[in-house]
Amino acid sequence: MHGGYSTAHPFVGSLTRHTRHALIALGVLSVLAGCGTKGPRAPVTDMSASTQPAPSGTYVVRAGDTLYKIAQQHSMDVATLVRLNRLSDPSQLRVGQVLRLDESTPMPSQPPVAATTPPPAPPVTPATPPPPATAARAADANLVSWGWPASGKIIQGFNSNTKGIDIEGTPGDPVIAAADGKVMYAGNGVRGLGNLVLLGHSNGFITAYAHNQELLVKTGQEVKKGSRIALLGQTDTTSPRLHFEIRRRGTPVNPLSYLPAR
Repeated sequence: MHGGYSTAHPFVGSLTRHTRHALIALGVLSVLAGCGTKGPRAPVTDMSASTQPAPSGTYVVRAGDTLYKIAQQHSMDVATLVRLNRLSDPSQLRVGQVLRLDESTPMPSQPPVAATTPPPAPPVTPATPPPPATAARAADANLVSWGWPASGKIIQGFNSNTKGIDIEGTPGDPVIAAADGKVMYAGNGVRGLGNLVLLGHSNGFITAYAHNQELLVKTGQEVKKGSRIALLGQTDTTSPRLHFEIRRRGTPVNPLSYLPAR
């Protein structure tokens, strides 16, 4: 009888309500109700023991396979699969790899592993040479009496991009005027240069002092060569330094061609 549980069977009909409910819960009532139909009974098979055959033969690894998945498919545990195939690294399976599934199967031969070309070694970048400490003396260098604006070593030389030199130092070191002049600008309104001082000198020369920690002068102030105009700092740069420029009539020139040898 399909579609529900029949009570037409005399034994089913005689059951108490509570007993029927208990048998339904156990899945027995459906068998009893089905006995009301004519015909031979279906044989009862004991499913308590597995009827699947023991794993045998070999298995070829496919894309997406894992040891756990393969072991489940063949009713094995992962540890047995690893032991049978002497896998030193169970986390590494290759597509096409042949695994044996029982002791009686000889150890299968494996497909050759494609040779891999090691990646080329990265090119060795030569160390950046230190910037030159001297340069040819400029023809107009003697028009102004020059002095060094800071005492540290040069860490960045002059070129068309830098437009000046960078002098290494410790925050708070004195920054001094490279020549007599007048403060044309003192502030931090020029992007990328931090706290900046511009001094105007005779004969069309201007000097710039950038990245200062603190400014000690104000716009319009007269200064003498060697006067402290700022404290060396790290504003708008990656490490403590003084960026120093000399410009002649607006054109950047190499400060090393003007500053005295040291």
